[in-house]
Amino acid sequence: MKLVLFNVKHSENLGDGLLASCLEAALRQCGDDVEVETVDLAGRSEVGTAVRARGYVLALLGWMPAPVRRFVVRKVLDRRLQAVLPEWSARIASADVVVVGGGNLFQDDDLNFPLKVGAVLGCVQRQNRPLAIYAVGVSRTWSSEAAALFGRLRNLDLVHVSVRDEIARENWMRHFPEGERPHLVPDPGLLAGSLDLPRPLERCVGNNAGLCVTSPAILRRHADKPARDIPMLRIRDYCEVMQVLETRGWCITLFCNGAREDAAFLEAILAVPSVRKMMASGVVQVAPRPQTARELISTIDSFDAMAAHRLHACIAAYALGVPVVGLGWDSKVEGFFRSTHREAFLVSDRRTSPEEIAGLIDQVATNAVDPTELRATVARAREGVARLHADLRAFLDAGSFVS
Repeated sequence: MKLVLFNVKHSENLGDGLLASCLEAALRQCGDDVEVETVDLAGRSEVGTAVRARGYVLALLGWMPAPVRRFVVRKVLDRRLQAVLPEWSARIASADVVVVGGGNLFQDDDLNFPLKVGAVLGCVQRQNRPLAIYAVGVSRTWSSEAAALFGRLRNLDLVHVSVRDEIARENWMRHFPEGERPHLVPDPGLLAGSLDLPRPLERCVGNNAGLCVTSPAILRRHADKPARDIPMLRIRDYCEVMQVLETRGWCITLFCNGAREDAAFLEAILAVPSVRKMMASGVVQVAPRPQTARELISTIDSFDAMAAHRLHACIAAYALGVPVVGLGWDSKVEGFFRSTHREAFLVSDRRTSPEEIAGLIDQVATNAVDPTELRATVARAREGVARLHADLRAFLDAGSFVS
């Protein structure tokens, strides 16, 4: 059984590569007959092939009115998609089943994912292949154009549909009320603990708190709440939290998920005199920018506690048993903390003071995930992949729809 997966495996935000690697590995473990091939929705063949002026482009898009942004995104993507469609069609023609997922792919970010996923769905229809949607995130609001592009799946043999949390399921049913309720499966990134890891980052002496740095431009662009409500959005916020953590005996490691805009924001934090002083004293260290998903989770594995906006930094920490404080900025982070019963450690209000955030890091460090609950969650993530495989196998063997 040959499966062709579509997601954003080669994004510089290595959380996307993490979930793709975990899904590939879990599917291959379902049987010797499974052949898995992953195609990146942005047409990338490896990590690091993003547009070099991406930070500038994001800033420019942020200044544009929404209709202008959508027009620009469509113009740029139409040209790129025309270039990759022949290859995508050939790969889809060679597949037994096409799988879209995982990741937050059913969101309308100025038509970015609608155009990409819509192009895949068009190829699937032309090649007459069955389709599965696996462990995706789904945003609440779509434009009419996005709804039409995503709605192409109504014309396909839909073998399996699953989403990664209750919020995504509610949103899916809002968009496709005529269909079956999707299965609820944990994010495949929860299988991170089963990947082979490089040597962990060298630990500092004492308790080590990881702070995952995320560009405010990314948070503002993709948040489903006003920027004024996003915690730890400014350089000053990071500096103040670090200062409080220092007084409480922590050493701090700053790191990012790999995206170049996050790395640039981290460099801006390091330019602050008070941060340079903490670095000189050994209180603050900086993890090298990760080049692979395995390097990212190796860094996370070195922490005693952590705080992050990035969903898959939070997921990887949970999977590795590292206590994590979530910095809420959209529903997918909220959905994950709700699904793992860790809502008490989610910061969702910018008015939360640096002392309160540091206090939550103190608290979470002494409230690690229960090992039994962690094993059960990881087992459900593996069972979700097994369910996907079973549905695909049953469809191919019987030639009929599997609910």
